[in-house]
Amino acid sequence: MKEVTEISSYDATNLVFYVNGKRVEEKDVDPKMTLAAYLRDVLKLTGTKIGCNEGGCGACTVMISHIEDGQIRHFSANSCLMPICGVFGKAVTTVERIGSVAKNRLHPSPRLSNCGFCTPGFVMAMFALLRNTQTPRSLILLGFAGKSVPLPILEAFYSFAVDETGTLKVSEENGCGMGENCCKVKKQNGTTNGTCGSNEVTPGYTGGERKRKIQLSDLSGCKPYDPTQELIFPPELKLHGYESMSFAYNHHHTKWYQPVSYNDLLCLKRELPHARLMSGNSELAIELKFRFIDLPAVINPRQVKELHARHLDGHGVYMGTGMSLTDMDNYSVQLMKELPEEQTGVLKHVHEMLHWFAGIHVRNVASVAGNIATASPISDLNPIWMASNAEVILDSDARGEKKVHIDEKFFLGYRKTVIQPDEIIKAVVVPLTHGNEHFAAYKQAQRREDDIAIVTGAFLVKLDPKGLIVENIRISYGGMAPTTILALKTMEKLKGQKWSQEFLNQALALLSEELKLPAGVPGGMSQYRLSLALSFFFKFFLEVSKKLNLTEIEHVDADVKIGQDVPETLYATQLYQEVNANQPAHDPLGRPIKHVSGDKHTTGEAVYVDDINVADCQHIAFVLSPIAHGTLNSIDYTTALEVDGVIGYLDASDVTTGAKMGHHNDTPVFVKDKITFHGQPIAAIVATDHEIARKAASLVKLDYSVEKPIVTIKQALAAESFIFKHLVIHSSLNDNEQVVKTDWSKYERVVEGEIDMGGQEHFYLETQQCVVIPHEDDELEIIISNQCVNDVQIEVAKCLGMAQHKIQTKVKRIGGGFGGKESTGSILAVPASLAAKKYGKPMKIKFERFDDMAITGTRHPFTLQYKLAVDENGKFIDLDYTAMSNCGHTLDLSMGNEPWSTRDNVYKFANADITGKMCKTNLASNTAFRGFGGPQGMFGTEIMVKHVAEKFGWNHDEIREKNFYEEGDCTPFGMHLNQCNVKRTWDECRVNSDYDRRLEEVNTFNQNNKFRKRGIYLTPTRFGIGFGLKQLNQAGALVLVYTDGSVLVSHGGMEMGQGLHTKILQIAARCLEIPIEKVHIHDTSTDKVPNASATAASVGSDMNGLAVQDACRQIMERLAPFKKLNPDGRWEDWVKSAYVERVSLAASGFGIIHHEPVDFFNGKGAELFGYSVYGTACCEVEIDCLTGDHHLLRTDIVMDVGESLNPAIDIGQIEGAFIQGYGLFTMEEIKIRPDGIRLTRGPGNYKIPSADDAPKHFNVSLLGNSSNKMGIFSSKAIGEPPLFLGSCAFFAIREAVRAYRIQNGNEDYFVFHSPATPERIRMACEDFVTSHVPSLPEEGTYTPWTASV
Repeated sequence: MKEVTEISSYDATNLVFYVNGKRVEEKDVDPKMTLAAYLRDVLKLTGTKIGCNEGGCGACTVMISHIEDGQIRHFSANSCLMPICGVFGKAVTTVERIGSVAKNRLHPSPRLSNCGFCTPGFVMAMFALLRNTQTPRSLILLGFAGKSVPLPILEAFYSFAVDETGTLKVSEENGCGMGENCCKVKKQNGTTNGTCGSNEVTPGYTGGERKRKIQLSDLSGCKPYDPTQELIFPPELKLHGYESMSFAYNHHHTKWYQPVSYNDLLCLKRELPHARLMSGNSELAIELKFRFIDLPAVINPRQVKELHARHLDGHGVYMGTGMSLTDMDNYSVQLMKELPEEQTGVLKHVHEMLHWFAGIHVRNVASVAGNIATASPISDLNPIWMASNAEVILDSDARGEKKVHIDEKFFLGYRKTVIQPDEIIKAVVVPLTHGNEHFAAYKQAQRREDDIAIVTGAFLVKLDPKGLIVENIRISYGGMAPTTILALKTMEKLKGQKWSQEFLNQALALLSEELKLPAGVPGGMSQYRLSLALSFFFKFFLEVSKKLNLTEIEHVDADVKIGQDVPETLYATQLYQEVNANQPAHDPLGRPIKHVSGDKHTTGEAVYVDDINVADCQHIAFVLSPIAHGTLNSIDYTTALEVDGVIGYLDASDVTTGAKMGHHNDTPVFVKDKITFHGQPIAAIVATDHEIARKAASLVKLDYSVEKPIVTIKQALAAESFIFKHLVIHSSLNDNEQVVKTDWSKYERVVEGEIDMGGQEHFYLETQQCVVIPHEDDELEIIISNQCVNDVQIEVAKCLGMAQHKIQTKVKRIGGGFGGKESTGSILAVPASLAAKKYGKPMKIKFERFDDMAITGTRHPFTLQYKLAVDENGKFIDLDYTAMSNCGHTLDLSMGNEPWSTRDNVYKFANADITGKMCKTNLASNTAFRGFGGPQGMFGTEIMVKHVAEKFGWNHDEIREKNFYEEGDCTPFGMHLNQCNVKRTWDECRVNSDYDRRLEEVNTFNQNNKFRKRGIYLTPTRFGIGFGLKQLNQAGALVLVYTDGSVLVSHGGMEMGQGLHTKILQIAARCLEIPIEKVHIHDTSTDKVPNASATAASVGSDMNGLAVQDACRQIMERLAPFKKLNPDGRWEDWVKSAYVERVSLAASGFGIIHHEPVDFFNGKGAELFGYSVYGTACCEVEIDCLTGDHHLLRTDIVMDVGESLNPAIDIGQIEGAFIQGYGLFTMEEIKIRPDGIRLTRGPGNYKIPSADDAPKHFNVSLLGNSSNKMGIFSSKAIGEPPLFLGSCAFFAIREAVRAYRIQNGNEDYFVFHSPATPERIRMACEDFVTSHVPSLPEEGTYTPWTASV
C-alpha cells in the first residue's frame, strides 16, 4: 500500500515547468514562494511587476497554459498569489516572451501605456484573452474587471473588439458627443461649420485647426493578431502526461502534496488533517505574506479528476470543487441555455454573482470549496447556497461520503464550519428551482467589481399560485453577523402569510428587529447594512410581484435595477488643435506623439527601482509601531537575530543625536521614545533577502505603554492641537492698509454651514523603493522612486552628517507618484544609507503596499466651515471661510497644502476672509497629493454655491455664471487673472455636452422612475500654476551635443508616466531644429543638475522646458557662425565644425517662472502665479436609491491647455486626473479606528476606480484657439488642474439624491459629505425603508468602528 505522506512515492519529486518556452527544474525552492517572486528574484524576469501582493492591482498578471481533458487551456493569473509549486507541469508565459523593444519585436497586444508600471500586467491579461478569443467583444471589460486600467490602455484594448457582425467600424463623423447636432455637421446659414467648438481666439494664438478623433493614438500601424505565431505548448509536458502525474515536494519546513488519485487525497487528509488545502491561494497567500503563518504541509487537489466532475442529478447541479470559479460560471451559463428557464433561478444568480466575485485572474484559479470552507461572513456565494438550501458533499477516508445542507447549522461561528479536519469538500450540489419558486440574490460593495461585499442577500420563496400563500421562504444574508445567516425568526412568521403589501410591511418590521446591529459593530456601517438588508428584500418582493403581475402592489412596475443602459463598449472622443500647416515636418512640438517609453512599458523592459539587481545587495525591512500613541520602553531583537540570513539591525541608536528628517527637522528616523502614529518606523532589520528581513522584523518584540491618541480634526480642535500657527488671507488688504471688519448683521441673505472631505491614498502602482550603493571616498549612490532627487540628497546629507557632493541621487522613472513621493523619500533613503554605511554593503528597501499605506501619509482630510452673504441678484458679497486640515504627526508639506489659491475657484467675492488651521494628530504625516489642497478648497466653494441655490430657490448654473471671474479680476490672494478663460470652457462644455437638452431628459427620467434617479451637472475649475515658495520656482538643465550630432538632455524633472521626458524631447528638438530621434534623456541625477525642485505643482514641463530651451539657445548661438559659413550643411556638419574649432557643445540652462510671495501670516496678497488653467466638466450619473450604488454614464470635459505641447499626453493626463478625482469624491475612503489603527492598507479594503467605473461615454476637448503668453511655447500645465473636475460626478450624484428626497417630501438643503460612498448615498435617500432603521445612540456613548478623521 502506498504511503501517501512519503515524498518518494509520488511520480515527480522535482518541480518541473516551463517559462517562455524554456524548461525549469527546481529541487530546492520554498513552496511558499510565489510565482511572481520566483520570476523576478530567481529567473530575473522583471517585466512582471508586483504592485500589491494581494491580487488586487493586476500588475503581476501572467498567462498559464496546461492540459485539461486532452486540450490545451490558457488562462490569466495573478502571479503574486500563485504558489510556485502550483505551476508544476504547466507553461508560464510572461511579458518578456511576447515582445521586445531591444529586439525590435513587438506583439500586437501591447498598444498603449500610462505610467508603465502596471502596463505589462494589463498586456498579459489582454494576451491571455486573445489566446482564448481572437475577436473579443464583451470580454474586454471582463478581462480587466476590478483593475484600475488607465483609459488610454482601455481604449487601445478596445481596438481588438468587434461588434455583432464581427467588425469594428469607428469613424470621426460619429464621434462627437453632440451626435447629429455636432457643430461639424450642423447647418449654420446653409453651410457646415467644419470645426468643433468655439471660434473665439486668444490673442497670440499660432496653432492650426481643431480636430476631433475617436482614437487619439494611431493604432493603424499595429500588426493584426496572428495566433499561429505564438509559442507552442511544450511537447514534453504533453508527451509525458504531466497533467496526470502525482507530485510531491519537500523543502525544509514545508511539504507540498499534489495527488492525482482521489483515494490518495482522502488518505492525505486522514494522515495530515490540519494540512492546508490550496487551490486559488487568494486567502492563504495573504496570510503567508502578512501574518507569517507556519505552513508545514500543503495539499493541492486540483489534479484530481473526480473533483472536476459536473452533471445534473436528481438533487440539482453537481459541481466538483476542483472546478475553478470560471469553470463553474461557464457550466452555469451552459445549463441556463439548455434547461427550462424556471429551473435556472439559482444558476442565474450564481452566474451574476460570479461576475462581481474578485477578478477574472482570481476566478481562473480559485475554487468554490475555499470560499465555503473559509466561512467568510461577507461571502458573495454562501448566502446563495444557504437560501437555496444547497448541499455540499463531504468525504473522508474514515467515515466516507455524506451530504450536508448549507443551512443555519453549517456555520458554527466566525470562520468555523461543521467540516471536520480530515474531510474534503468533494462537490457542491446547487438546487434547481421549480414551478412557483422564485429566487434572487443581491450584493452591494464599495465598488461593483472585485470588491468584498458590505452585505449580500439571497431569497427564495415558494408561493401557492392560487391564494399567493407563502409555502416556503428562505432569507439569507452575509455581512449581518459573524457568519452567513438565515433570518429564521422572520422566515417562521412569514410562512403561511399571503404575499401582499401587508406582507411586505410585516417582513420589513420583522427583519429590522431580527437583523438590528449594534452601533459599534465590527465593520461599521450598522445603519447602512440594515438598510441594505431591508432594501434587498424589498427589491425581491417587487421583482416577484412584477413577475406575478400583482398590479395591486404599490410600486410593482418600478424598476429597481440600474446600469442596464450602460453600453459594453467605450465611446470616447478627443478634440484637439492640429499644428500649424506651415510647421516643418521634423518639428515634433504640438503633435500627438506617443510616450517616449511607451513601447518599453508594454514589453516590461522599462526599468524601475526593484528591477535593478546590485551584486551583494542586502535588504531592509522596518519594524513598525502597532499603536498610534505611546512610549517605547524597550526593543528585543533576540528572536529576530536567530533567523538564518539576518545580518543585523538599525534603530535610533544608529542615528546621530538630534538628526531628524523633514523640511522642518521634525520627523524622527526611528522612534527613540515617543510613538506618534500607527505604522511609525521603530527599527529596521538587515538581511540577505527581502522576505527574510520582513519575517525577522515581525519577530522583534516591542515593549510600550499606550496613550490615548488624537485622531480626528474635531479632537484636535478640542485639544487645541495645531502643528503650526493659523494662516490667513484678507482680500480687503489688496486695496487697504488695514483689514476691513465685516458687520454680518447687515446682510439679508446669508448661508452658513460645514462640510467634511475625506483624504485619499496615492496608490501609485510602484510602491516606494530605494537602493543605496556605497562607493569609495565615502560616496553614496542612491537610486530611488521619488519625485525630488534634491530633497533626498539633502535629507541623507543632513542626517548622516555628509556633504551633498558625496551623494548622487538619481531616478530613471517612477511608477506613479501623484505627490506621494515628493517629500517622503527620506523615510527610505536615510535608513538605507545608514545601513549601507554601517555594514558597508549595498542596501535595498522596498515597501509592501500594506506598509506603504501605513507609513507614507495621504491627501489631507478637511473640515470646511463657511459663511457666505449674497445680494438679491445672487452675487457673492462676503465670505468667511475656515479650512481645517488633518496634518498628521509632523508638518511635512502641510503648510503648502493649504488651498489658498483655489478657495475661490472661479468666483468673484466682493470680500473674503479665509483662515487655515493645521491640526496635529496621531496619524502618519499627510502630504502632497495631486492638486495640493486645491480640490478641498474648491469643493467647499462649490458646496456653498449649492447651499445658496437651494436655500433661496435659485438655479445653481445661473448663480455660477453671475459670479464668474472676468478678465482682469483680482482673487482674494491678490492675483489678477489675465487670459481668463473660465467662461469659454463653461460655454463650450455646455454646448458640447448638450447639457440643456439632457437636463430636460434627466428631469423626465426622474419623474418616470421611482427608485432610479439621475443627475447631471456642470462643474468649472481654475488652478494657479506654480510652487507656493518662490525659491522652488526654478529649474536647471544640461544639454550635451556629441560629435555624431546626437544630443543628451538632462534636467531636474522626474518621469513618472506623465510624459515629461517626451515633452522635453519635443522642446529640445524644436529648439535645436533637429528630428526628435536625435535627442535622448537618460535619467535625472543630482550630479548633472543640482538643486532641482520636485516634479510637482504641475510645473514640470514649464520650468524644465524653459531650462532646456535656455541651454539649447546657447548651443544654437555657438553654432550660428558655422551655419552661416555652411548654409547648405547638415546639423552633423555644423556640430563637427564647432568641435574642430574648439567650441563647447555643452550648455547648462536655467529657467524660472513667475512668483510673488503672499504674506499668509498677515493676509496680504500678491501676484502669486503667472497664470491659471481653466476647465469645465459635465457628468451624468444614475443612482440606485435603494442601495446607494451608482453608474457614471457620461463625462464631457473642456480643458484650457493653451497651445498643447503634446495633445496625446495632455488628454491622457486630463482623463487620468478626472478618474483620480472621481475616485476621491465618490469611492475612496480611508478607514481608521478611533485608537488610530489604520484599516485601509491595500486593495482588499481600499478601492480606486476600476475599468468598469470609467464612463463609457467620455469626451475630452482641448479649448480651441487658446494661447498662454506665460508658458513655454504658449502651453499650459496640465497635471493637476483637471483633478477637481472629478467632483462633477459627486455633485451629479447629489442632484440624483436630491431628486429622490424631493420626491419623498424632503426639499430642504442637506449636508452631503465627501466621498459619496454607497453608504452616504443610500442613507441620504431617506424613505420608508430607512424609517425602519434605528437612530445611532448619542455620540460618546459607544465606540464607533471607524473615526471620521
